[in-house]
Amino acid sequence: MKITVIGAGNVGATAAQRIAEKELAREVVLVDIVEGIPQGKGLDMLESGPVEGFDTRITGTNSYAETAGSDIVVITAGIPRKPGMSRDDLLATNAGIIKSVTEQVTAGSPNAILIVVSNPLDVMVYVAQKVSGFPRERVIGMAGVLDTARYRTFIAMELGVSVEDVTAIILGGHGDSMVPLPRYTSVAGIPLTDLLPAERIDAIVKRAQNGGIEIVNFLKTGSAFYAPSSAAVQMVESIAKDKKRILPCAVYLQGEFGIKDTVVGVPVKLGRKGMEQIVEVKLSPEDDALLKKSAADVKLNMDKITF
Repeated sequence: MKITVIGAGNVGATAAQRIAEKELAREVVLVDIVEGIPQGKGLDMLESGPVEGFDTRITGTNSYAETAGSDIVVITAGIPRKPGMSRDDLLATNAGIIKSVTEQVTAGSPNAILIVVSNPLDVMVYVAQKVSGFPRERVIGMAGVLDTARYRTFIAMELGVSVEDVTAIILGGHGDSMVPLPRYTSVAGIPLTDLLPAERIDAIVKRAQNGGIEIVNFLKTGSAFYAPSSAAVQMVESIAKDKKRILPCAVYLQGEFGIKDTVVGVPVKLGRKGMEQIVEVKLSPEDDALLKKSAADVKLNMDKITF
């Protein structure tokens, strides 16, 4: 398998390193517009192979020629958030970047599966799908895996338990309108609602919703990258190994959950063909209303995009 990562910034470079260390591909291509950055980082990663014990070949480049024939493409290109910015503030600039990137990478890899990481996530998935012309099964956004990881982290911290025992899911757009589902959240099979009072669950949900900006405010000159890269690589692994994991991802809905023609995060089965199934869980009236409101917020931004 050949995997391309577009964008050699913190998210992209860390994702490329994780892919190489897990040996999910025979070749990883790291692309960036800044001359020397992908080449230097790629060589540095390659030289860690003897220590970490991987034989993945890593190529850093400013050209898309080396990406031809990629099976999976992870798109991290775009400008990051700064303190005071929302994900939506990145809309126009990153839409142009994603359009250009998608046109170039799909020309040489017409059968690739695209995993979009750039913000505002849900709208960037829409841009990549429209520009590529790929079926929705092959254009998937990384959001719910990251949001769920943050949610699970805060639950484990609150209860003093292992994160491995916390199972959870988050639906909706990647932002303030994301929809955590406490009644589908459990710790070693025990419902979260049996372990924590409603006010503590609400506080954890709020922190998960603001998980990204909390880190941005700490860093001041950048945004999160360790957890986002891990989340993207978990999706890559499920596809590369045909694991068929059920993960919350942003996909283009065509009537599922009563939502049409909108990209929003829902549980999907990820395998070698990409998104192989959308799992429609039963929602309470309250959760259904929140999901539809989240989708409506995404649709407002989608409608701002012109091609």
